[in-house]
Amino acid sequence: MSRTEERENVLNTLHRRFGAGIIEFADRSPRRVYLEIKPESVCEVADYLFHTLEARFNTASATDTPAAVEILYHFTLERFGLVISLRVELDRGAPAVDSLACCFPAAEWIEREIHELFGVDFRGHPDLRRLLLPEQWPEGVHPLRRDYQEWDSEAVRTRGV
Repeated sequence: MSRTEERENVLNTLHRRFGAGIIEFADRSPRRVYLEIKPESVCEVADYLFHTLEARFNTASATDTPAAVEILYHFTLERFGLVISLRVELDRGAPAVDSLACCFPAAEWIEREIHELFGVDFRGHPDLRRLLLPEQWPEGVHPLRRDYQEWDSEAVRTRGV
């Protein structure tokens, strides 16, 4: 089977297996696919990518948009050079999603970082203690959220050069 045929087979299998959990399927280029999935499907899809397809978990990234807190989980299928990103949108008022750390420990630290900076509750995470912010940083203040307000009148923080 050629790399192109194998790629198509993987994408068709994802469609068939997780169709009910997929909101949007965006095949952007031969090397990049985005799957917007329902938050309740993230563990099942990520587990399949990691354990069954043997995709490498690269990292996760988060963004606070006007409508939602969005997380992208990035996986690479090395055998044919494909990056698959799982996109989930979470309620801005109480962003929560199941932790991937239960599926593979490599997700632990990036989930801790996203929890700290964006306020996402990763349900089932084994250790959501602080990773980056100092101990005196107030609970519930997330510096990468759109609604962040400076809490320390003595601090000098800039958001640019």
